[in-house]
Amino acid sequence: MKPETQQTTAAKTIKRSDEPIWWALFSGGGICFAMFIPAAVLFFGLFLPLGLIEISYQQAHAGLVSFWGLVFIGACIVLPAFHAAHRIRHGLHDLKVRQHGLVKVLSYGAATLLSLFSLGIWLWG
Repeated sequence: MKPETQQTTAAKTIKRSDEPIWWALFSGGGICFAMFIPAAVLFFGLFLPLGLIEISYQQAHAGLVSFWGLVFIGACIVLPAFHAAHRIRHGLHDLKVRQHGLVKVLSYGAATLLSLFSLGIWLWG
């Protein structure tokens, strides 16, 4: 290799990407979709209405505002929202939508707003 080529390759800077963050949130959301959402649907949509499990309002409220309630909100709302945002973003990319920056801001921004709204409801208690 020529010395000039070595200097120009060494002088090039590597552009950092934020994609690993979005792919990690996508992966976490996919796991939560697969593990927690079916359990939540089974619990809230079948067991409670059929009376197989009885829980009072005070017990449900105490569970929701606890640390485990925050984990539940994160697993059932926040991570799946980022999973869906990532799918929407890459789906629009496949449909040849050219405004990549705008699509990225809108999709992840909507997921962030939903996450902040969920956290606000949790903090409001």
